[in-house]
Amino acid sequence: MQHLTDLKAILHSKRANIYYLDKCRVMQKDGRVLFLTDEKTQQQYWNIPIANTTAILLGVGTSITQAAVRMLSSAGVMIGFSGTGGSPLISANEIEWFSPQNEYRPTEYVQGWMQFWFDDNKRLEVAKKFQIKRIEYMKIVWQKDRDLNAEGFDSTQASLIATIEKFQNRIRTTPCVTDLLLSEALFTKSLYKFAANQTKQTGFTRNHDSLDKANSFLNHGNYLAYGLAATTLWVLGIPHGFAVMHGKTRRGALVFDVADLIKDTLILPWAFICAKENLSEQEFRQQCLLNFTQHKALDFMFDTVKQMSKEGAQL
Repeated sequence: MQHLTDLKAILHSKRANIYYLDKCRVMQKDGRVLFLTDEKTQQQYWNIPIANTTAILLGVGTSITQAAVRMLSSAGVMIGFSGTGGSPLISANEIEWFSPQNEYRPTEYVQGWMQFWFDDNKRLEVAKKFQIKRIEYMKIVWQKDRDLNAEGFDSTQASLIATIEKFQNRIRTTPCVTDLLLSEALFTKSLYKFAANQTKQTGFTRNHDSLDKANSFLNHGNYLAYGLAATTLWVLGIPHGFAVMHGKTRRGALVFDVADLIKDTLILPWAFICAKENLSEQEFRQQCLLNFTQHKALDFMFDTVKQMSKEGAQL
């Protein structure tokens, strides 16, 4: 049996697994967390390597035992309950996720965050820094990822350069968070149009309730990104309510701010590519997890939030 103190030996920023489970029972057995599925002829147990897992989404037809939750908490794994295919998130604590109970997380990052958060001007500056980081990450990934390049997603393309530069200029001159949110929405809308053109999907409209594959994959992938963001904030000890952009409407909005760092770069293009290729949700999810690992999404999230905490405190 693995000793509980060893369950956090793998840093959260280096963990490779996110699970979406449905129609199964999650339990603890012989010192491991397992999920039980009902096959046609027999029940089958599958092991979850919790020490290398960041988050678990429990979809329709799932149940979980108290003993399993206790072990997942010991390993620092976030738990959320969702609808079919990983969205919408229907029940969790801290708005998005059940957070492991641990009061011995670092305090330096939340203290740095609080030094700027109550000042509207400083909070706006940090929000702008988040958007700049988001663009920089996209430019790097979309330039070097050969699979994306093969599908027409290359940040050196003239049309994308113009779109990015326009957004960067609006970031520098925007006077308030409301305008920044509007600029961000227009930028993402431009990316949807670009992705739809590259994958030859005519008439695409972003609709969270739509049943077409591109919209479904966007919903699904975004919730995977939210899991990474929630894990990042929990490990660093920063409450989800202290958002820099989305905080006017949602108590857990900092999760959305942090997830935005990677969503457009790693989720958006592959939602359209996988929809074009008519892949299954499981195949799309595996592609997302591969992207997270290949492009060190968690490392990027951790580094950015730490940097914003430090730089924000110095404003």
